[in-house]
Amino acid sequence: MTLPDLAFFEPRIAGNTGNAIRLSAVTGTTLHLVEPLGFDLSEPKLRRAGLDYHDLASVVVHANFEALLAARPDARVYAFEVDATTRYTDVAYGPGDILLFGPEPTGLPDEVVTHPRVTDRVKIPMLPSRRSLNLTSSASIAIYEAWRQVGFTGGE
Repeated sequence: MTLPDLAFFEPRIAGNTGNAIRLSAVTGTTLHLVEPLGFDLSEPKLRRAGLDYHDLASVVVHANFEALLAARPDARVYAFEVDATTRYTDVAYGPGDILLFGPEPTGLPDEVVTHPRVTDRVKIPMLPSRRSLNLTSSASIAIYEAWRQVGFTGGE
């Protein structure tokens, strides 16, 4: 597939991750989950949100951020943050990129955002004085932009 991968850093809400599993299945992208997770992967809310897409999705769990980076040594990493200056539409995404999202409600910690492997910090524009979008809504916006850039290859 020609799409980047999605990565959720220490996700805390089972339903959001279940929805991300469904997103992974319908777009053909891989979802990376960086531990610790705020739920058990067998939790009913996760299964319910992902419906029957679990078997169609590619989900990889990593013990920590360094393990994710070690598994993908050549990946460009785009950290999504509300206070970044680069818009998500200004990035030319490629296969092997990682679109990294932090947990609700805190976002990515400073040590991740400033990590030397982070290629750029990007944002999804919002109206002023709004805290953030839902985690999986943000991931959906980003992965569909990447897919749009390649003409929705493989989709119908």
